Amino acid sequence: MAASNSGAGGGPISAEASAALGEGIRLVFGRWTALQMAVENQWGGRNSRAKADELGASILSWFCNSRGLLYFEDLADMMDEQISELFNADFEDNSIDEVARQLLIMHEECLQSNYSSIERLRNSHVQGNAVSQSRQIAGEDDDNDSSDDDDDDASMMDDEAVAAPEEMVMDRPRPSRPVPDADGWTVVPPRRGRDSN
Repeated sequence: MAASNSGAGGGPISAEASAALGEGIRLVFGRWTALQMAVENQWGGRNSRAKADELGASILSWFCNSRGLLYFEDLADMMDEQISELFNADFEDNSIDEVARQLLIMHEECLQSNYSSIERLRNSHVQGNAVSQSRQIAGEDDDNDSSDDDDDDASMMDDEAVAAPEEMVMDRPRPSRPVPDADGWTVVPPRRGRDSN
């Protein structure tokens, strides 16, 4: 009755379409933030990467071996159960539903030898997933830093860059003691060891 209850065609899928769908599943999984966090943080133990691959293989098998109509709820429920079992986790961000919809669309396209969605994913693969992007952003300063022995150097450099405008304040004459502002509040300058050699 409900629109989400409508099924997609199941049944025989060509070897080419099956291979393309497998690649599509891997590409989607690579961008699935919740799953990548589960893998990166080893929610499924040391072999979390293998468990994510197992989940993908299981979904591919479900698509390739199902007879009759494929239902969104069946796929989403299966994915939810397997994630709970493999990673001892419940993804409460609705990402399972989003991924299930995307995979069903991709499957339908593969049945029609239409691989445009997979091609788009393949071409945008350079961007990576959210977990990698956040690590890349966090690590960009380290990549540009010639010494890679110490992460504190990069963060200290950032603090110095932010503090640079304070150096311009030193050009103005500094009052000998704090002066109250118009509201009667006294601003006390920070005590930093800038005068030390």
